[in-house]
Amino acid sequence: MKFSISLPTCFEGVMYPIPFVEPGDFVRMAQLCERLGYDSVWGNDHITSQHYVRELFPDHAPNFYELMTVLSFCAAATSRIRVGTALAVLPMRDPFWLAKQSATIDQLSNGRLVLALGVGAYREEFAAWAPLVAAKGRRGEMMDEGIELLRRLFTERRVTHDGKYYAVRDLEMYPKPKADPFALWMGGHNLETVERVARWGTGWLPGWRPWPELEARIEAVKARAAELGRDPAGIEIAPQFSLTIAKTAEEAERRYMASGLVAHRKSLAYTGRDLTKQVVANLVGSPDLILEKIDGLGKIGVDHACALMIPADSMAEFEDQVEWFAKVAL
Repeated sequence: MKFSISLPTCFEGVMYPIPFVEPGDFVRMAQLCERLGYDSVWGNDHITSQHYVRELFPDHAPNFYELMTVLSFCAAATSRIRVGTALAVLPMRDPFWLAKQSATIDQLSNGRLVLALGVGAYREEFAAWAPLVAAKGRRGEMMDEGIELLRRLFTERRVTHDGKYYAVRDLEMYPKPKADPFALWMGGHNLETVERVARWGTGWLPGWRPWPELEARIEAVKARAAELGRDPAGIEIAPQFSLTIAKTAEEAERRYMASGLVAHRKSLAYTGRDLTKQVVANLVGSPDLILEKIDGLGKIGVDHACALMIPADSMAEFEDQVEWFAKVAL
């Protein structure tokens, strides 16, 4: 199984204190993950802080570093490790410029970019970014139309498109991505996402779910891909988990439940997850328990424990968890 780390690009106030990360930490952590043998590093994508974060930290604004810029710095400072978006919010990004950015990073990194797309966790952020669009538009529709455009821009000589949300005439975009096929992934867990992954995705990056639910969705993705004439083995199954490792399972659970990931996330219920399962469903535990969980995930069809989120109070604690997990699992 592959393993990768989520860099703290847009998590201050969400699961980390404010301030938490320094600009130089991103490249340093990417280089560390490469040395330790991780598959990839990833970044979260936000423009502005959520309402509940402002309530929790009324006197401090979180630093949300722009995702594609961070990944370009990390790719430039490494040679093997992949860099990925977890997730790039497609309805809040111009698909033409996102295609250009993605192809450029992919070329400059020798094919190491994974572009994973999502509709965005918070509609309030979408409404703050584009109130006129939010009043009339549906993010799911924007997502589907944007994916269609990206795929055409990555493969066709010239593109003309006249859609509900986007339009372009005789646009020529070069260079194309170096990777073939280009790593275009989908995030999310609902049935609409299952269809997008099965139809277009080379990978699937859902958030954690109780394992029976996750197993059923994995089976649904593979079955639908086969119906569409695609090889299900060509879709990397890469759920995102959180990670807390300690000497004992009890200590790991105590630290996890006391962390900002749990304590700060007042809006966790928006995901529809059964929060009573969050400790057992994530990589929380002693080294032996975590290895047992990894074995179980492999049995239900997980290829990659992707963009592992590490609750921590400092970058030193974050780095310690990255190194400890590598000794246990890599």
